[in-house]
Amino acid sequence: MKPKQIIISILAVLFVFPLMGTFAQQAPNSGSIEVITTFDYPGAGNLTLPQKINERGDVVGEFIDSSGVARAFVRFSDGSFSAPIVDPNDTVGFTEGRGINNSRTVAGDYAISDGTLHSFFLSGGTFTEYDVPGTVQTNLLSINDAGDFTGGFDPDGSGIFQAFVSVAGTLTSFSVPAALSTFTYELNNSKQLAVGYYIDGSGILHGYYRDANGTLHFPIDPSGSVGTVLFGLNDRNWVVGRYADSSGATHGLFFVPPNQFSTFDYPGSTFTSLNGVNDQGFICGRYVDASGIAHGFLARARGIPPTKEAGTEMKANHSPSLATRLNPSASAWGDAMPAR
Repeated sequence: MKPKQIIISILAVLFVFPLMGTFAQQAPNSGSIEVITTFDYPGAGNLTLPQKINERGDVVGEFIDSSGVARAFVRFSDGSFSAPIVDPNDTVGFTEGRGINNSRTVAGDYAISDGTLHSFFLSGGTFTEYDVPGTVQTNLLSINDAGDFTGGFDPDGSGIFQAFVSVAGTLTSFSVPAALSTFTYELNNSKQLAVGYYIDGSGILHGYYRDANGTLHFPIDPSGSVGTVLFGLNDRNWVVGRYADSSGATHGLFFVPPNQFSTFDYPGSTFTSLNGVNDQGFICGRYVDASGIAHGFLARARGIPPTKEAGTEMKANHSPSLATRLNPSASAWGDAMPAR
């Protein structure tokens, strides 16, 4: 599909108040989100799922071909694509690209024949396999410019994941209290904020963020959401993700902590996901067309789009422990793959 030029402008004036000094002062601003171009990984029938974008404008993601095989890719800032990225230990046709930093180190995951997830870093054509020590499954979800990384791990093969952040070589695990599973999707370069989602006792997805003091803020849900995922953020603490409503539609989400939300929908689509944002405001995401084909797009946030305030979230100091056990039943959340 040829790239399409679409401009969607939303103008408004808003105030965003800082949270207890944690976040930089945000002045009243007029904002817009503009779609710049759409793209598809080359090949007939491919589903294209961008995941993160670095400061150079390179996008990492995955594509799924017509036979259901998933392969990672990088779309470079000049619009060209890498060859399909396949972890050498992938035995079932499932390799995902989840994070990318400015040195073009890719973080991702892959599956093996027993159905477990494992992870890798790819730099300069060299794969480095990675699993959190002593765990059965590891799902790497991001890497920042300092080489800090985030994700989730399953300590015992139950399919119940705990979140983690690794900063300067120190890994800290945590879970939202009473959650069935928790994942950390990105830590920004400033280390002010990490974002992700968790699954509650009823199997509902909610966003959360973790501040520089280690405090968890949850649930993060826009009005009308029946399931929220926070995927990415930048050093302005602009957060992107998606949420589903009761009608079955899925909307792109732009969030500014502590409680300001904006909805973004690709024109004519009932599924929009915003997955990554860089400091210049460039956003990577995807939409699904009427035929069920997922297409990637690049957009840009110029200032903060008009937002609506949501309710007050709960807060909890995290309790880091690699031994924390959650709901032992994998069926409690359906053995679902981490959101993408």
